[in-house]
Amino acid sequence: MERHINGVKSSESQALVAEPEKCSPAGSFDVNSSTADEQVAESFIRQAMEIIVDEAVKKATNVQEKVCEWHSPEQLKKLLDLELRDGGEAESEILQRCRDAIRYSVKTSHPRFFNQLYAGMEPYSMVASFIAEAVKTNLYTYEVAPVFTLMEDAVLRKMIKVIGWEEGGDGIFNPGGSLSNMYAVNLARYRYCPDFKEVGMFSAPRLVILTSQECHYSISKGAALMGIGTKNVYTVPTDERGRMIPSALEEKIMLAKSEGAVPFMVNATAGTTVLGAFDPIDEIADICEKHNLWLHVDACWGGAAIMSKKHKHLLKGIHRVDSVAWNPHKMLMASLQCSAFLVRDKTSLLQHCHSARASYLFQQDKFYDVSYDTGDKSVQCSRKPDAFKFWLMWKALGSRELEQRVDRALAMARYLAEEIKKREGFRLVLEPEYANVCFWYLPPSMRNLPESPELWKKLHTVAPVVKQRMMKKGSMMVGYQPLGEKANFFRMVVISPQVSRQDLDFVLNEIHNLGKDL
Repeated sequence: MERHINGVKSSESQALVAEPEKCSPAGSFDVNSSTADEQVAESFIRQAMEIIVDEAVKKATNVQEKVCEWHSPEQLKKLLDLELRDGGEAESEILQRCRDAIRYSVKTSHPRFFNQLYAGMEPYSMVASFIAEAVKTNLYTYEVAPVFTLMEDAVLRKMIKVIGWEEGGDGIFNPGGSLSNMYAVNLARYRYCPDFKEVGMFSAPRLVILTSQECHYSISKGAALMGIGTKNVYTVPTDERGRMIPSALEEKIMLAKSEGAVPFMVNATAGTTVLGAFDPIDEIADICEKHNLWLHVDACWGGAAIMSKKHKHLLKGIHRVDSVAWNPHKMLMASLQCSAFLVRDKTSLLQHCHSARASYLFQQDKFYDVSYDTGDKSVQCSRKPDAFKFWLMWKALGSRELEQRVDRALAMARYLAEEIKKREGFRLVLEPEYANVCFWYLPPSMRNLPESPELWKKLHTVAPVVKQRMMKKGSMMVGYQPLGEKANFFRMVVISPQVSRQDLDFVLNEIHNLGKDL
């Protein structure tokens, strides 16, 4: 290497020595030398990458290993030594910190992790994440992120085509589906009342959002954040499967109008968080067109179904909506985070709504086509090139493999549901529509009790205890929750192609073993 440890070339070093000494304050440093040792840095990175491959990839995906190594917060604080000190630690200690961070984290890529709407190890998007961190750029202008700007544009165009917006559209990747849903709220409000951007809430009447009672909580959070108010989010009843009832939506719209309020947006859900329900988009679109309302679909979880010829019917009518939130980091398994907000608009509505025209970034007299400077469409300034993860994965797998990923996940969910029906003590909450399989486990002591409030009260305590035991054992992770009047039940989410039928059988056996004494 051309540089010495202090980062100064030998010829430069001689020149520096020849200069007369100058007085400098105590603790000063030589501004002409680099404090970084490239060889030391490269060695550290190589060793750290070995740890990542061995511990976070190989070991974390090994079914023989634990899903988690549980410790209480106070215990974990002691194990991690979280205090930050004035002096730095030796490289060996820092590498051990890396090992500990992996060791005590939940292994979400483990074949027996079923706790969230993401799971599994996806190698191509993982490598894309590493590259994005190494390149260390920011996706606001083409001049600093030329490659990733073009990749984001290509991915958005493809997703828009898949949705079925034949005349095109617009979009942006952002950190999470919640923000995508909030983009939809802001855009819908801007379309209804553009003056709101400059004059604020004084320029608009009382605005109302309509959404199902099973929608994601980000809709209410968005209403609070944007000054609309959570009481102006009108929830629409759902049927027994958790799907919005179109006639009830119409009634809520008329109610809001009778109160002197102005409905401006409907949020439909394609794949609810708990039950995996899909609202009837076509029927809802009819109502929105009738009342001139913005229709947004939160397809963060269920959007992947559109990749499958067998299951795309779940999203029938999505080509008619105004905007879509879709998270490739869920069913399609791109590394976190990878979330797209897509809008059926060719008038630069995103740009007009969010633009601040920062002159130090978005100069209009640059030497290239400034339409590729997409940062002013975003509410953020700094933005990671998350689309790269999806782009590289899609390049590697192709659309056919992504379709198979969806089909396999839903086939495995169907297998699990059928197994639950066969087993004594297990009961489905409802037949799964997507990859969410919801069920109760009744220990032997409760199986002969008559259906009564007392039974459901007892059953409500089972899932939390079983969850505690599985976490402390580290054998698997499955989520649970109540829903409305329903007692706590388990929600299995099947995603990863690394999951086998044996893993699903193990889950049911393990739940019984952990809860049979209750």
